[in-house]
Amino acid sequence: MTKTGYNVKTIEWQNDEVVMIDQRILPLEETYIHHRTWQEVADSIKTMAIRGAPAIGVAAAMGMALAAMQSPAATYEELKEDLDKAARGLYETRPTAYNLGWALGQQARIYEKEGDPGQIRQRLKQRSQEILDEDVAMCVAMGEHGAPLFPEGACILTHCNAGALATGGYGTALGVIRSVFKRDKNIKVYVDETRPFLQGARLTAWELGQEGIPYCLITDNMSGYFFKKGEIDAVVVGSDRIAANGDVANKIGTYTVSVLAKAHGVPFYVAAPTSTVDLSLPDGDHIPIEEREPAEVTRFRDCECAAPGTPVCNPAFDVTPHENVTAIITEAGVHREPYAESLAAAKKGK
Repeated sequence: MTKTGYNVKTIEWQNDEVVMIDQRILPLEETYIHHRTWQEVADSIKTMAIRGAPAIGVAAAMGMALAAMQSPAATYEELKEDLDKAARGLYETRPTAYNLGWALGQQARIYEKEGDPGQIRQRLKQRSQEILDEDVAMCVAMGEHGAPLFPEGACILTHCNAGALATGGYGTALGVIRSVFKRDKNIKVYVDETRPFLQGARLTAWELGQEGIPYCLITDNMSGYFFKKGEIDAVVVGSDRIAANGDVANKIGTYTVSVLAKAHGVPFYVAAPTSTVDLSLPDGDHIPIEEREPAEVTRFRDCECAAPGTPVCNPAFDVTPHENVTAIITEAGVHREPYAESLAAAKKGK
């Protein structure tokens, strides 16, 4: 794998293998995992070797193609049975990320129509590559739509990692920042560490450093200090699922940042593709929130941070109410209240 500028190769096909960068050990090591089965892809999604809703969607689509390739089925009925099993297994890995189910739905459109098994296998792989290419194009479009929202010399706060590593390439929130930086080299980015998995410290800071975008790493509990000092001009984050009314599920801690932004009169932007918008859910109360293993909180890698047996709550996401969201940036444009109307129009391509 190679990378140039923002073009971090998060995930790609290499012949008949799905290859992805292992985000669990960045930035200390750049290691790539080769997947030959859908079960291996599912494990990488579950253990966060790959993460970020758009990237998870791409991985799920490629996992379905691998499932078709590894299936020994000679008939359509046998192949469909194997693919249904793979779809169930992949869907269960990360329940909050809407792009995962969306991508599986895209692949289901192909194999639910009876046909020649060989052609179905070929089309599933082709569609997974299309989903990857489309994701990169959508991220670039988001960046172009979002860049004019930011003042000259802006200090921007971002939470978690919504960069090239969280997508097929370029990034959602970080894609917007990249597009702002192309226009204005005087910006500065505050990167909060994003406990407990440290995606901000490990991944976002690494991506910004790769491109020479000025940044400063802060702990999660420092953002209020910088808001009060007037040093944050805008916030931009990604999303794993957006409800019909504009409520936004994103990495745990996002809601806290949105409350601080609103209290200090700072615009709070969300950048996500329309494939992240789930019009079937009326509001954020209906978004499933993933609960992860306690060890992510009580330890980091080989370092124990809490006494043995310490009770832990570890929700991976929280929901920011639409009232705290200044605008939602998608590949279709910049959407504002009422989100029930603007997001529905974006999903319909208007």
